[in-house]
Amino acid sequence: MTDKSKFTQPIYHDEDADSSYIEDKTVAVLGYGSQGHAHAQNLDDSGVDVVVGLQEGSSTRKAVEQDGLRVATPVEAAAEADIVSVLVPDTVQPAVYEAIAPELDAGDTLQFAHGFNIHYGQIEPPTDVDVTMVAPKSPGHLVRRNYEAGEGTPALIAIEQDYSGEAKQESLAYAQAIGCARAGVLQTSFQEEVESDLFGEQAVLCGGVTSLVKHGFETLVDNGYSPEMAYFECLNELKLIVDLMYEGGHAEMWNSVSDTAEFGGLTRGDRIVDENVRENMEEVLEEVQNGEFAREWITENQAGRPSYEQRRDAEMNHQIEDVGGRLRSLFAWADEDEETETPEAPADD
Repeated sequence: MTDKSKFTQPIYHDEDADSSYIEDKTVAVLGYGSQGHAHAQNLDDSGVDVVVGLQEGSSTRKAVEQDGLRVATPVEAAAEADIVSVLVPDTVQPAVYEAIAPELDAGDTLQFAHGFNIHYGQIEPPTDVDVTMVAPKSPGHLVRRNYEAGEGTPALIAIEQDYSGEAKQESLAYAQAIGCARAGVLQTSFQEEVESDLFGEQAVLCGGVTSLVKHGFETLVDNGYSPEMAYFECLNELKLIVDLMYEGGHAEMWNSVSDTAEFGGLTRGDRIVDENVRENMEEVLEEVQNGEFAREWITENQAGRPSYEQRRDAEMNHQIEDVGGRLRSLFAWADEDEETETPEAPADD
């Protein structure tokens, strides 16, 4: 059993959840993409009444029916539901909410897996509903796979508005029903989840790491080293290092690499990622906190995403993508990935 005293935030497991807070309710899962399909199927397997909300013309409707679940339009689903779990992309949520808002009754729950639109005021729910978050810390296919294996996926819960006085208990019951309470559920706030999530994506996970990899690749290539060697040393081996950190933290990584690699990393790493990087990170965090990034992203979408598309094209056409595509074909797992590739999540995720 987990020693809860080791955590700075409350953490909950199955024994802390009461299924009675959800077992007699209907849950509308809006969207059937990465998270949507996992939530809907896990809830159904846990005995919860589920209806999936998709537009009439959605190509995903057939998949829902094949999985043995009910499907309706988002408006119809919201009308019969006690809990409306909004699992469509952030950029689509405001329009979906505008359509379903008239169907929210006093005491209903409006639930999210990411708090962007609530925190930045793009969705303003009525005061007589609960507003909650249940956010698995994993892609949806792993949430589903872990559930089927009798295991769990850690998750966050947050309560933005507690009209009923039972929002937390209901959130824990929902987390239990999708299998997350098996692993552990941490309580946070919408603000903390959104701001830390955006910062992590921008400064480290999606922005910082890819930028560091590209700069390392370009430095080697510009100094006469082959692009193949640059790819292996700056990108391919990154997974090996990240896997070690994922399994045992920095300590496991340092203990597993060679003494030469450890000494080089300890003496040179801070010269690359120095105090200037920390200052830049502080600026990025401030833009998240004060809403500047949110305003920029909302405006970008309203304008048809011109900057987004231009930057994305540049990324896709970088030399490292061409080199990597050719080199990855040498690995056995490349064929396995093609055979088991999961279709891309639809727009009505």
